[in-house]
Amino acid sequence: MNHIQIPYIAFIKRNHPIEEASAKLDDLNKTELAESPWANYEHKPIVRFAIGHAGHSILLKYQVSEKSILAVHRTTNQPVYEDSCVEFFIAFNGEEKYYNFEFNCMGTCLAGFGSGRVGRELLPVDLIKEIKVHSIIKATSADGFINWELSLMIPLTVFCRHRLTFMEGQYCKMNFYKCGDHLPEPHFLAWNNIVSPDPDFHLPEFFGTGLFGLIPETVFI
Repeated sequence: MNHIQIPYIAFIKRNHPIEEASAKLDDLNKTELAESPWANYEHKPIVRFAIGHAGHSILLKYQVSEKSILAVHRTTNQPVYEDSCVEFFIAFNGEEKYYNFEFNCMGTCLAGFGSGRVGRELLPVDLIKEIKVHSIIKATSADGFINWELSLMIPLTVFCRHRLTFMEGQYCKMNFYKCGDHLPEPHFLAWNNIVSPDPDFHLPEFFGTGLFGLIPETVFI
């Protein structure tokens, strides 16, 4: 099982522009989505992410390089997993139920809560709009791949089925994904490996773990 230490990023306030958080995330080590659990889907984009927290929010940045991109869905809670999509699933307190956050390359979000793929509760649109999103689609590289980045600031208020006041010291189950169901070459990548006959990210038994770091005392001086 994969485990990740999630550092505290100082001096990022809730009202700061997402671009400031994105720049701070550039200073962190990047983790690759190295698992391609389903052999029938041979295309493997290059995907890396960095994750941190600011106490009041989770900060997350994906860097993607893939052969083609798609961004059909522009309305919150539409099926963005059909587009060029990155995803973040997280469960608190060892619970079976978890949140799923899914974003296409333009930043359109689908978010829900539940214990599995069936019967998920979509999060309210007004809450989802509290997530700060910054998307950059870059020029095609020499190898023909399209490069794009997505930065996110997910405030604790979005986790509406919990009463979270801080991320410091939180030990969570989580997984990170990349997919593109309707792309010319569909693909399904994961951070922590999944054992299933068919593509399915909604299997919390295959989540890895993450520990949100402590806030240094010097921040309060």
